[in-house]
Amino acid sequence: MDSSLSMIMKNNIVRFFLMLCFALFIVFLTKTMKRANYLFGNNEYYVQVINGFSDNSSVPLVIWCSSEEMDLGGRALQEHDDFSWTMRPSFWGGNNEMKCTMKWDSTRRSFDAFMASRDTHRCGAYRMCYWMVTQDGFFFSNDQVNWSMDFLW
Repeated sequence: MDSSLSMIMKNNIVRFFLMLCFALFIVFLTKTMKRANYLFGNNEYYVQVINGFSDNSSVPLVIWCSSEEMDLGGRALQEHDDFSWTMRPSFWGGNNEMKCTMKWDSTRRSFDAFMASRDTHRCGAYRMCYWMVTQDGFFFSNDQVNWSMDFLW
């Protein structure tokens, strides 16, 4: 009787261990999938470029944005006008970057308005990526309250 009881206990321990491993695997898989979905999934990011010039009523800020997948075209932005779009990064590398060229008077500058490797965390939990272009340079925010200068003209 001792050997059969011992065998039953061993079987129960093995079953418990296997169930525990399976449960941990499910938890790990769920966390990994959520992380991959956050980084590269079907999450939309809202990108907005704002003309923050204080006086450019005679000369608009011209913006032209494109990526490998799409061309958003160009716009002439007067004071406080904006140009916005959504990005949906892909795990497979598509739609992960949007480059914009800005022209103000005779000054021209290209920049990455959205780059998944940089902005999936920087744009915050609400996935909002704001750019304000001023005479001084290009400022970034994820809440339109706290702005930090990214680069000069």
